[in-house]
Amino acid sequence: MSRRARGRARSGSNSNNSNRTRKQTFSQRLRGFLFTCGIFGLILFYWLVAFYATDWFYSSLDKRPHEVFVQLINSIGGMLLWGLTMTLLGKYFRSKQMDFFQALIDAIRSMSRGDFNVSVENNSHSGPFVELVDSINHMAVELGQLEKMRQEFISNVSHEIQSPLTSISGFSRALRNDRITLEERTHYLEIIEAESNRLSKLSDNLLKLSSLESQHHPFEPKSFRLDKQLRNHILACEPQWVDKAIEMDIDLAEVNVTADEDLLNQVWTNLIHNAIKFAPQGGTIGVHLRRNEGEAIVRISDNGIGVPDADQAHIFERFYKVDKSRNRTSGGSGLGLSIVKKIIEMHQGSVSVKSQQSVGTTFTVCVPLTE
Repeated sequence: MSRRARGRARSGSNSNNSNRTRKQTFSQRLRGFLFTCGIFGLILFYWLVAFYATDWFYSSLDKRPHEVFVQLINSIGGMLLWGLTMTLLGKYFRSKQMDFFQALIDAIRSMSRGDFNVSVENNSHSGPFVELVDSINHMAVELGQLEKMRQEFISNVSHEIQSPLTSISGFSRALRNDRITLEERTHYLEIIEAESNRLSKLSDNLLKLSSLESQHHPFEPKSFRLDKQLRNHILACEPQWVDKAIEMDIDLAEVNVTADEDLLNQVWTNLIHNAIKFAPQGGTIGVHLRRNEGEAIVRISDNGIGVPDADQAHIFERFYKVDKSRNRTSGGSGLGLSIVKKIIEMHQGSVSVKSQQSVGTTFTVCVPLTE
């Protein structure tokens, strides 16, 4: 999403929040006005009740005190009836309010214990605490999602670490056998080395992603030629794409950007290496760069096996793998595209994927030309 689109989204969100606030303010004022009218109406009703009750009482006694005392007795009687009614209503509403506050307290205590599957009912007794109830319910949902992501993250890390450790342990035990041939021993040692490298790369990617998400990662934008950076990456990867007889379709317009050069290096490394990895033998990889409405647009494509539609929405999630067996043999951990997305977001840009099975995959990266 471009900065212009994000600005429109924020503007729309602020407008919706402003309209909601105005509606809530009008509703509160209307309830306050009706409540005041109800109080005056109830006072008038009780004064009339007191007036007719005392008038009937004086008539039955055939004796009426001085008019001053009559008015005083009527006023006192009306106020007594009013006070009795308010006492009963106060006890009723106090009980409802206590139940409401107890529900809030129970919800907060449950969240403090790690149970985020809570929801406070937002009803007429919430009164001025409607926004507080909405905030608590929203916080419970967000914390629940974070907890789910944390558990999935731990599960994925454990799985990714356990797999190479199991291989290393198994082949290390196999090397103790004196009867294995030299070829088998060499093969086992190569597997152990590959799995060790895989563990090292996983650790490095985890630290890199953690640093990027910590908000303390160095971010040093400067002006440089993006087309030269991409061309240098393509030349650096020449042994890989020559080894697979891949044809490189290069079209790089001259574009200057203001960005962190080291961080963007990681983006092109991940995307170009992925394209080489999944392009078929003798296939084609395209790297195109152009300028459009204040953005540098980079498209990196391959004619590999493609990504299913159902997986494209999750491809930038941490540890997500379209084909786990394929990624395992390729040495991937499912973190590379997460790192790409985070770096591009740090540059206020966007990255997207478009793919069709058996046709190919295209990654599109948009980077603003200025900060």
